[in-house]
Amino acid sequence: MYLMLDNITKRFDGKVAVQDLSLSVPRGVIYGMIGPNGAGKTTTIRMIMNITAPDAGRILIDGREVDGSFRDHVGYLPEERGLYKKMTLREVMKYLADLKGYPARKSSQAISFWLERMGLKEYELRKVEELSKGMAQKLQFITTILHEPDLIILDELFSGLDPLNIELVKDALMDLKREGKTILFSTHVMEQAEKLCDHICMISLGRKVLDGKIGEVKAKFGRNSVQIAFEGDGQFLRALPGVSEMTEFNNYAEIRLAPDALPNAILKAAAERLSVYRFEVMQPSLYDIFIDTAKVSPVESQREEGGRHV
Repeated sequence: MYLMLDNITKRFDGKVAVQDLSLSVPRGVIYGMIGPNGAGKTTTIRMIMNITAPDAGRILIDGREVDGSFRDHVGYLPEERGLYKKMTLREVMKYLADLKGYPARKSSQAISFWLERMGLKEYELRKVEELSKGMAQKLQFITTILHEPDLIILDELFSGLDPLNIELVKDALMDLKREGKTILFSTHVMEQAEKLCDHICMISLGRKVLDGKIGEVKAKFGRNSVQIAFEGDGQFLRALPGVSEMTEFNNYAEIRLAPDALPNAILKAAAERLSVYRFEVMQPSLYDIFIDTAKVSPVESQREEGGRHV
């Protein structure tokens, strides 16, 4: 394994933030740490980055315990962003690339490439303080990957990005994966993790509750869900025989079926009272799996733009 966490634990003022967490990240994958705010994701990342030390356990990269020397080979985007606001975009990118030891002969070309790709070329001589939140987030992403790190660690990457910019960044991540980079990112946006990740680790209250390849994780929960998109009032669906749980959104619902329920019976009952334009039997979403596994109430979960959050 490229990155390995071996039973790490971290406490702050006697309170456990991360408890006996183990995970293995293969080389060349996109690995998602998912869970609600306060679950311990950022604390785990800060331990991987050797910003704070675990109270117990080991963290290894390529079989060696981490220390400060590995940071030039890692790209790290922290949850709390930080850029030099009085510098121009090109200046701050060049400065941070120099700090990582990236060759000057390569940085100018790489800076131009990424500014163009991320839609920031026309702003390259403007000061960072003039950028919108989304633009600053894209700039921070560029500075994280500019020096061609082997390991890329991203803490709540998509915060502050609109859907178009999310797609820009997702495309870049997929290209980096194809180049053999290892990408570890944390998120509480289940849909983003579902679309991007090869492997996931679900964390709740500092403990791992589930991990593995995303296809294998979903297969464990069976094809016991249906997604139905409709027009009309779908509240009655909750009371249908065979409906175990239902999560309703603006114009569709995800329904968890009881073990002996027949999807066709749900469809027939829905079609009699609603205008149904999509009905799909499917594996449960990561959102539903996490709610079920971590025992988090959907009522308490937050749903924000860009995906479903827990």
